[in-house]
Amino acid sequence: MKIANAQLWVHDQDVALAFYTEKLGMEVRSDVTVPEMGNFRWLAVSPPGQEDVSIVLMAIPGPPMFDEQTRSEIDALMSKGYAGTIFLSTDDCQASYEELRARGVEFVNEPTEQPYGIDSSFRDPSGNHFRLTQVKEFAPT
Repeated sequence: MKIANAQLWVHDQDVALAFYTEKLGMEVRSDVTVPEMGNFRWLAVSPPGQEDVSIVLMAIPGPPMFDEQTRSEIDALMSKGYAGTIFLSTDDCQASYEELRARGVEFVNEPTEQPYGIDSSFRDPSGNHFRLTQVKEFAPT
């Protein structure tokens, strides 16, 4: 067994697609609409060179899957950044931070030295939280 996909709820799949490809530099792995399922859209992206795992950018469904109250609760949690976190690693957190900021990504936290490495964070247009980390190499014990 291995992980194939992780899912994030998004408010608008087209806005999410633009953010993940244009600002984060990710590539589309699949973008399929299924008419037989009410035009359900499966949209998945991942970083270049990492084809074996993708992030599915899933629109929050309404009825019959979720009633309006549940849909609103998911939307509220997501907008606050509490619907989950994706952890991204980089060899140079400061350089990646500068590159992403230049593309228009708004960071919540600038790169900061932590016991485990250098860490920063940002959110996508739907409010999903991301950590961008340069993990420290630890000596074997």
